[in-house]
Amino acid sequence: MVLRTDRLSLRRLRDDDLDALATMNADPEVMRYIMDGSVRDREQSALGLRKVIHDWDARGFGLFAVELRETGEVAGWVGLAVPEFLPEVLPAVEIGWRLDQRFWGHGYAAEAAAEVLRFGFEDRDLDRIISIRHVDNARSARVMEKLGISYAFRTVVPEHQQPVAVHEITREQYLARRRG
Repeated sequence: MVLRTDRLSLRRLRDDDLDALATMNADPEVMRYIMDGSVRDREQSALGLRKVIHDWDARGFGLFAVELRETGEVAGWVGLAVPEFLPEVLPAVEIGWRLDQRFWGHGYAAEAAAEVLRFGFEDRDLDRIISIRHVDNARSARVMEKLGISYAFRTVVPEHQQPVAVHEITREQYLARRRG
């Protein structure tokens, strides 16, 4: 399965994406607002990649590698996941993104996430999609705003006591935006 936008190809993550993911996950600035802010080593990235591949098979959705169509470079990922780290929102499906710092500021996250929202609502028939961000992550807040994902409430991730904002969009809101 491959989804396409004007500039990007989105495909399931695969084993040969490990180098790009490990490099991205080792960058302190990229990981600044992820869980407790710690970077991940190659082994941790490999374990995460195996889980992502398994989740696709188990759920029928997951994280997409974001490739630049012009160069084939993997810029990061955008996708859908069950946010098990925040039990109070369950049952839920979350949209999230993580891009290598070299690809920030080009609109890739919003472009890819818009296509993943379409996939979630139109291809997977989801009724609601949430997005969770560290309260200080202004970049992610701007992406959510561009996508029409509205602030719902603030809470704390139990494992790390990280303050997060939960945002959401329903299928009806998504379809109204597409029509309008």
